[in-house]
Amino acid sequence: MKRENVLVSEDALARQREFEAKIKEMFTAREAHPVACVDTFGCQQNVADGQKLMGMLADCGFTFTEDPKEADLVILNTCAVREHAEQRVFGNLGILTHTKKENPEQVICLCGCMAQEERVSQRVKESYRHVDLVFGPHALWKFPELLWQVYETRKRVFAVDNEDGTIAEGIPVVLEKGVKAWVSIMYGCNNFCSYCIVPYVRGRERSRDPQCVLQEVRELVEAGYKDITLLGQNVNSYGNDLGLDYHFPDLLEDIDKIPGEYLIRFMSSHPKDATNRLFDVMAKCPHVAKQLHLPFQSGNDRVLKEMNRRYTREQYLAEINYAKKVMPGLVLTSDVIIGFPGETEAEAMDTVSLVEEVGFDALFTFIYSPRPGTKAAAMPDPATRAEKQKWFDKLLEVQNANSAKLHAAYVGKTVRVLVDGESDDENFPLSSRTEGNRLVRLKGGKDLIGKFMDVKVTDSNTWALYGEPV
Repeated sequence: MKRENVLVSEDALARQREFEAKIKEMFTAREAHPVACVDTFGCQQNVADGQKLMGMLADCGFTFTEDPKEADLVILNTCAVREHAEQRVFGNLGILTHTKKENPEQVICLCGCMAQEERVSQRVKESYRHVDLVFGPHALWKFPELLWQVYETRKRVFAVDNEDGTIAEGIPVVLEKGVKAWVSIMYGCNNFCSYCIVPYVRGRERSRDPQCVLQEVRELVEAGYKDITLLGQNVNSYGNDLGLDYHFPDLLEDIDKIPGEYLIRFMSSHPKDATNRLFDVMAKCPHVAKQLHLPFQSGNDRVLKEMNRRYTREQYLAEINYAKKVMPGLVLTSDVIIGFPGETEAEAMDTVSLVEEVGFDALFTFIYSPRPGTKAAAMPDPATRAEKQKWFDKLLEVQNANSAKLHAAYVGKTVRVLVDGESDDENFPLSSRTEGNRLVRLKGGKDLIGKFMDVKVTDSNTWALYGEPV
């Protein structure tokens, strides 16, 4: 894929703005006030995509609700990474038959990674006749045109062609209220881990122009956002396609120069591309959070090879040890898969021993979920679900004990936090995060939301710290 074919042209984007105007005019002529419900599943990249969908809908004249019964337009923005998320989406699609029955004019859309899978779009076409519009991540930028086709033709529209993918700059967004924001710095993936469907549905890696990213971050800081996460399927590959000899550590350094009181985080980061230079830049840049989410997935070299991860246990540990050396107090998190096809109990225990050796602050843990169309889905998988559950329970036991131990060590200490919202704990009504992204439940009033402040930690458990403002 040549770089010059990646950017969507200004003319093409202007055409989408024309369709937005047509939709708005249509509702104005009907003296209608359209309402949309955008329900997003999955990762932060999907959240960012959902904010773009809402931005385009706002320009079409829509307001928003969280109740599909109140909506003239319902969008399910989906994730394809695990089977459970897929089942939830199909369950929600089934429920929407009732809202459609009550409001026959309601338009129902399925988009996101699931929609890009041929088996899913075909199933929707045949079995979910009430769904009007299906489009994948590649077609998101032309959503206004697709929606107009539905309104104009009153026919179902499917836009799920297999593409390498594009970049569309300047799409409007509706940001969440609060202090957190997400910035996509690249799209797609070239890694083809054997268990993962993402490269098939999000296309090849393509990086946004650095100046566009810097401008977006600058505008977010000026607007008062204080916790900004840079997104990509593999942020460590950023810049490889730009031909500028400009890479992810360079981008972090330039973002750090933007004045203001804010933190920068990033995910996901792939160990095969993580470098000592990245960790050195993290260490020296005050705006970059000293938090590293570095998925290792398995602690066994044979399993890592079958996963097509392209690093070894030893290489992963060397990266972690260097990062800890240059950033004392670094908060470490990771992703882990237990029960990969062909994995034995001994190999699963290699993963548990790596968790013990590293001492992660938290883990995102999963029992392997086969994704049709991936290499791993066709591999022999003799271990039973009960066996995998036993291994998984051992992993959780080790990690939960370590998280509780690390959290207990904070009691009595003073930490700096960003108060980011309200909590569901009436005794500690505020939610906040440390630089390392640890959850701290706080005593205090709503006037503290959006502020950085020092907090004395008074208690802890496996999942959170508790404290009060100093």
